[in-house]
Amino acid sequence: MTTSSALDALNFDNSFVRELPADAVAANQRRQVRGACFSRVQPSAVSAPKLIGWSSEVAALLGIDREQVGDEALAQIFAGNRLAGPMEPYAACYGGHQFGNWAGQLGDGRAITLGEVVNADAQRWEMQLKGAGPTPYSRTADGRAVLRSSVREFLCSEAMFHLGVPTTRALSLVLTGDLVVRDMFYDGHPAPEPGAIVCRVAPSFLRFGSFEIFASRGELDVLRTLADYTISHHFAELGPPGPAAYVAWFDEVCRRTAVMVAHWMRVGFVHGVMNTDNMSVLGLTIDYGPYGWLEDFNPGWTPNTTDASHRRYRFGNQPQIAHWNLAQLGNALYDLVGEVEPLQAALATYVTTYEQQWREMIAAKLGLLALQADDQPLVDELMDVLQLVETDMTIFYRKLAELDVDAAEQLDDRQLLEPLLEAYYAPDELAAHMPRVAGWLRRYAARLKADGRTKASRLAAMNAVNPKYVPRNYLAQLAIDASEKGDHGVLSELHEVLKRPYDEQPSKEHLAGKRPDWARSRPGCSMLSCSS
Repeated sequence: MTTSSALDALNFDNSFVRELPADAVAANQRRQVRGACFSRVQPSAVSAPKLIGWSSEVAALLGIDREQVGDEALAQIFAGNRLAGPMEPYAACYGGHQFGNWAGQLGDGRAITLGEVVNADAQRWEMQLKGAGPTPYSRTADGRAVLRSSVREFLCSEAMFHLGVPTTRALSLVLTGDLVVRDMFYDGHPAPEPGAIVCRVAPSFLRFGSFEIFASRGELDVLRTLADYTISHHFAELGPPGPAAYVAWFDEVCRRTAVMVAHWMRVGFVHGVMNTDNMSVLGLTIDYGPYGWLEDFNPGWTPNTTDASHRRYRFGNQPQIAHWNLAQLGNALYDLVGEVEPLQAALATYVTTYEQQWREMIAAKLGLLALQADDQPLVDELMDVLQLVETDMTIFYRKLAELDVDAAEQLDDRQLLEPLLEAYYAPDELAAHMPRVAGWLRRYAARLKADGRTKASRLAAMNAVNPKYVPRNYLAQLAIDASEKGDHGVLSELHEVLKRPYDEQPSKEHLAGKRPDWARSRPGCSMLSCSS
C-alpha cells in the first residue's frame, strides 16, 4: 500500500477509530471480533483501476478538486491502491436480524472506511469503499463487488438524493481490472464478472445492528461507549449522553426512519432487504442491494429473489418492517435506559410520524392542499383502481396532473382517461374496468375543484413530488451492459438525467417510459438476488 499526497490537504478527523474500542488482533483473518467496534484493515490492491463514474456534487461536499487531483490518482485512491496520509482504514463490527432471524456477527465484510473528512461547513463525511477486499468480517466471501451491483449503487444513491429521499451518497465508481466470480442466482452457475468499487459517503454508516451486536453479547460497556459517541457526534443537540439522551435519541431515530420510509412509498422504491444491519441510525437509505422500483403498482412485489416465497420485504410491508426493526434496536438499548415505557413511547413516535407523513405525501401526490378525514374512501379506492390493470406507478401519478378537472363531467370515459393511457401496460384490458376508473377520476376531479386551486398551481405542485425519471432496473441494466463492453456513456447520461428527476428534459423522453416487454423476466431488470 503506497500513499499519495493528492488528498492530504483534506481535513481528516477520524473520530471513530480515535474514540471507540479497536480490535486487539491485527491479523486480517475471518473471525468473531469481541469487545471492539472496528478492526483496522487495509484495502487490497487491484490490477488496473479506471474511474468510470464521478459525482462532482459529492466531491464538492468533501472539498475534492477532480482536475487538481487527476483521474489516475483518483482511480488509484478510490480503488484502494493508495491512501492519502491522514486516512486510517477500518471495517466496522455489527450484527443484525436477517429476514426476521438473529444472524449474529455480520460486519463490514467488503466495505472499508478510509476516514472522516470535515469540510469547510464543519460537516463530517465518512468515505467508505465497497468492494475493496476481505476483512475479518468477510466470513467465506472475497470482499469484492461486481460491476453490475456497483453501477446500481452508484446510480441509485445519487438518484435518491435528487428525488429528495434521505440517503447515503456515492462519490466514485472504479473498475478494478479484475474478474470476480459470482453465482448470480445461487443456482450452481458461477461465472466471472468485471469487478468494481464504489466510494460511498455519509455522515456515518452506523446501523441498528451496530448496537444490537453488543447488546446480544452482553458487552454493555462497549454498547454505552458507542451510544455516547453517536449522540455526541451526530445528535449533539440532544445534550450530554445519559439515559434521558438515549431515549431522546431513539425517539429521533424512530422519527427519521418514518420520514425515510414515507419517501420510499412516495417514489415507489422497494429496498428489498430491510435487515436491521441495513438500517441507518441516521435515517438514511443504506446498502443498495436487490432494490427495485414499483413499476406495476403491486404492493405485494419484492425485487429480491431470496425473499420471493415469503415476500417479507415487499413494497406494501416496508412501513411495518421498519417498525419491527426499530423494536429490535429498542430492545438493544433497554439496558442503557433501564425502563421499557420510554422506549415504547419512542416507538409510538414512529407510528404517529409515519401516519402524518403518509397523509401529507398522498395529499401532495394527488395535488390536494391537505387530506381531509372524508378523503380516505377516495384514497382507498385509488389504491384498488391502481391494481385493476397493470399500471405504472410513476407515469400514472405524473400524468394525473394533466387531468382536465373542469371538463371531467362532460367528457366520456375514454376521453377522461386519455392523459393516463400511457401508464397502462395493457390498455386494452382497461375496457372492462373503464367505468370504475372513470368514476374515480370524476370524484377526484370534484375534490380538486373543492380546493379551488388553479390548474397551474396544482400542476407545479404535483410535478414537484411525482418524478418523471427514476432509476428503473432496466435502465440500470442498460448502463451495466454498455459498461461491460467498455462504453460508459450510458452510465454518464443516466447519472446526469437522474439529477433532475422532476424536470421534463424533452431530449431524454426515452428514459421516462414504461419497462419494455424484453425486461420483464431478464435478470437484473425485474428481480435480483443479494449476489454482488
